[in-house]
Amino acid sequence: MGKLRSQEAQWLIPGHRGRPRLFQNLLLLLWTLLSCSLGGSAQGPGEWTPWGSWSRCSSSCGRGVSVRSRRCIRFPEEDPCWGDSHEYRLCQLPECPPGAVPFRDIQCALYNGRPVLGTQKTYQWVPFHGAPNPCELNCLAQGHTFYHSFGRVLDGTPCSPGAQGLCVAGRCLSAGCDGVLGSGALEDRCGRCGGANDSCLFVQRVFRDAGAFAGYWNVTLIPEGARHIRVAQRSRNHLALLTGDGRYVLNGHGAVSPPGTFEAAGTRVVYIRAPGPEEKLHAAGPTSQDLLLQVLLQEPNPGVHFEFWLPRERYGPFQAQAQTLGWALRQPQPREVEPPPPDLPPAAAAPTRARTPPPDACPPCPDTRGRAHRLLHYCGSDFVFQARVLSRHRQAQETQYEVRILLIYKNHSPLRTREYVWAPGHCPCPPLAPHREYLLAVRRLVSPDGTQDRLLLPYAGYARPWSPAEDSRARLASRRCPL
Repeated sequence: MGKLRSQEAQWLIPGHRGRPRLFQNLLLLLWTLLSCSLGGSAQGPGEWTPWGSWSRCSSSCGRGVSVRSRRCIRFPEEDPCWGDSHEYRLCQLPECPPGAVPFRDIQCALYNGRPVLGTQKTYQWVPFHGAPNPCELNCLAQGHTFYHSFGRVLDGTPCSPGAQGLCVAGRCLSAGCDGVLGSGALEDRCGRCGGANDSCLFVQRVFRDAGAFAGYWNVTLIPEGARHIRVAQRSRNHLALLTGDGRYVLNGHGAVSPPGTFEAAGTRVVYIRAPGPEEKLHAAGPTSQDLLLQVLLQEPNPGVHFEFWLPRERYGPFQAQAQTLGWALRQPQPREVEPPPPDLPPAAAAPTRARTPPPDACPPCPDTRGRAHRLLHYCGSDFVFQARVLSRHRQAQETQYEVRILLIYKNHSPLRTREYVWAPGHCPCPPLAPHREYLLAVRRLVSPDGTQDRLLLPYAGYARPWSPAEDSRARLASRRCPL
């Protein structure tokens, strides 16, 4: 025990003869740690220091660039850091005064009167824009037919007169929506830089009301905040546009406006009228106030196609206002009217009347019961809701149900109180009876040309008479769908 205490004292008593051994152990520990850090097992890239501050703008007026940098910290055998060491952003200063000398001209003029090309001859230099690399300082000798490249232009030099790109480190770069040159960041349809179109909704409809008389007919309200507005129609009719205060922007009061660009609701509306019977409107937006789209009918309306993107928070008020004014948001497609059969003698007319099979002639539907079938359709559908069937219309190729939405379990876009649900075939499976309530799982089907926007109940899909038990099964299925 005494020997043990004596050894402990060697570590604790200052000035004891065991002190050199303590330093040896500490040095051994440090060497081991450094060996592990610097050994061949080091993997992966180094680490960046934080970004430095942005530099001053490269220009004193107009557009220029600002730069910031960072350093890569790594051990000798580590990979270089991933990413760039410099980042450039666009800086916008007040416009240059009239008559100001362009930045590239100033750089070429620096070589005026200086001998170049290995001789004592001097020249007056002006920019030359016909060379392959626009970010080299290519200058033309005035009064001569040759040009000379003096290396890279300074950062912030426009790539060419009137171009949006700027030269940075010898490359022509354009600024993304984030202001960073070369980032490639774009605004989504909602106006968000680098967004994924998830903060707005796409409204796309076809106005097909034929109109009972000539004159102006309301097509749709284009609410404040709408973006990427597009309207088209092909007929001798004319599109008309009004501001919220009732002032016509184009084609108002029976007068047809010439094609061109019109200012309305804080955006530019481009009106195109082709030589044939075709008209188009488009505007980037966002609109600063409501606009009303109309059509001036002179002949039956073949359809007015319109679309725009709307912020999610504005869709509810738009839907309510449109319903109040009686404008359908999802209009059923017109039914094809079959031509009447030719006049036949009474004896031959009977087979014609028997073409449409009676309701009980439909074959039995496949068995679609079971939890697996419920999960498949609940998780794979766009909408799940409780609805009451108001009416049914059977055609040769499909069946149309008008339903009233009572309770929504799942929806990928807003639903109206009344909707149309389409099912394939004259004998859909499962069939829905009028005046009964069902739990339905349906999909949204939009045709490639945008002329049809339907809620589709697939063949052998999920449609159950609604009950409290079915309600519990649906809520349980919602928790089992994969995220």
